[in-house]
Amino acid sequence: MVQYILDTLRSNPELAIFLTLSLGYALGKVRLGTFELGSVTGVLLAGIIIGQIGIVIDPQVKSVFFIMFLFAVGYGVGPQFVRGIATDGAPQAVFAVLITILCLLSVYAAVVIQGYDVGFAAGLLAGSQTISASIGLATNAINNLDLSADQKQQMLNHIPVAYAVVYLWGTIGTGLILSVLGPKLLGINLEEECKRYEKEMSGGHPPEKGQTAWRQVEMRAYQLGTEWPVGLSVAQAEAEKEEEEHRVFTQSIRRGDATIEFDESTVFQQGDVVAVAAVREVIVTLGANHNEVDDKELLDVPVERVNMVVTNKNYANKTIMDLAKEKFTRGVYLNKIIRGATSVEIPILPLTKIERGDILTLVGTCNDTDRVVKAMGYADRPTSATDMVWVGLAIAVGGLIGAITVPISGVPITLSSSGGALIAGILLGWLRGVHPTFGAVPSGALWIMNSVGLNVFIAVVGISSGPTFVSGLQQVGFGIFFWGVFATSVPMILAPLIGKYIFKFDPAINLGICGGARTSTASVAMVGDVAKSNVPMLGYTVPYAVANTTLTLWGLVIVLMVG
Repeated sequence: MVQYILDTLRSNPELAIFLTLSLGYALGKVRLGTFELGSVTGVLLAGIIIGQIGIVIDPQVKSVFFIMFLFAVGYGVGPQFVRGIATDGAPQAVFAVLITILCLLSVYAAVVIQGYDVGFAAGLLAGSQTISASIGLATNAINNLDLSADQKQQMLNHIPVAYAVVYLWGTIGTGLILSVLGPKLLGINLEEECKRYEKEMSGGHPPEKGQTAWRQVEMRAYQLGTEWPVGLSVAQAEAEKEEEEHRVFTQSIRRGDATIEFDESTVFQQGDVVAVAAVREVIVTLGANHNEVDDKELLDVPVERVNMVVTNKNYANKTIMDLAKEKFTRGVYLNKIIRGATSVEIPILPLTKIERGDILTLVGTCNDTDRVVKAMGYADRPTSATDMVWVGLAIAVGGLIGAITVPISGVPITLSSSGGALIAGILLGWLRGVHPTFGAVPSGALWIMNSVGLNVFIAVVGISSGPTFVSGLQQVGFGIFFWGVFATSVPMILAPLIGKYIFKFDPAINLGICGGARTSTASVAMVGDVAKSNVPMLGYTVPYAVANTTLTLWGLVIVLMVG
């Protein structure tokens, strides 16, 4: 039976790939305390083990999946990448480029001092900076070197060796440096700085009011007595409550036996039964002054929860407080703000700025939410269809442009078709955010392209290098681990200081910006745990979008520098 399985895997390598994915994803979920190995490392290790039996896989398989992965990376970061370059996120974008250059130079210094070859250099970069995508561009660059086929293959086999050895500290070390050492480097109490930031972003309102600026809506019906809002118009009553830091909206009015049509000028009368929408604590207050009525007909107002992508530039970079004053936001509550390719949740504070590409979770009646969607963006309602016309065209055109080779001093310089697909993904993702009528890629499809695309590539790398992994490890020794610690730690120790003294970033978001510049979501999560706040996430998205692109391209650059 064992021999049958081995022979079948050798003759059907596609089965070996799926087995590697299964074992790798399972291994990636193994936790050591708060540390999780991750699917990429798990798949690589599983591939190396399965590869020991000698499985030959057509290299075109990994090329197809890798180019799909890079397109998905670009598509996801597109809106934040372009915004960071073109608008007020420029300082964070420049910072991200600077830190990624430090990452590249740290790796290069280690390679020069120790005398590692190109393969070990590429693996050291990918592992120490936890940027698995750079392996693909490094692979393409090595294949373009003027070397024999055996020399190229030897270098390609060295990439996963170095990657596997240094990746652990690349992940854990970044988080520890930013969350534990970072506040000490900045000389701050991170929790207190985040509280101070929340207070400032609350625009003079109590912070807890800001946190619930637009929260989940409840609807109740009350029969008016002689108290507020009798004698006031709908507009006057709602304006008074808003001045008290509350948002109360009239949804329907029954006068006598009939439900009446109303507008902002309609005046409330004693005995009216009014259906209102408000947050829970306001509903409780209203119930103390008026008799609650179980009027099912009056309360039969369609309510929905909808995700809206902000595309209208006229409302981008406006604060929540400013948007709350717009007439079209009447009756709508903001429940959540999601930003960036990694879908980080942004704190809801009155002075929090909304950006193009943000996904706002809105709660309100269908008429009210439709009005906001029409004014600000488009409803990101669930869909299962991917616009493959534009996806296929973007990858093909981007790949054709990226494959152009320009010889400089005898060295062939090219982005490669994979790098071209990355740039094409950025452009299509940005265009989709601005004009949401084409280029749709549902979140599920994007996950498949992103996660499975990368991990199939990594699986093939692991399986192909499996037979030579042990000999490669013996050649380089575990000393490369310590050079990995060096390449990971030096940029991350310098980053908070550069952010503080050169870029003057606010201490509350400085470490979030640093984590974004290293594309380390785990590290920013650790920073958030120390801060007991998600305020650091406000600085994460723009640097992440820029660094994810530049660090990936460094896979090509490190080969040119060393090779």
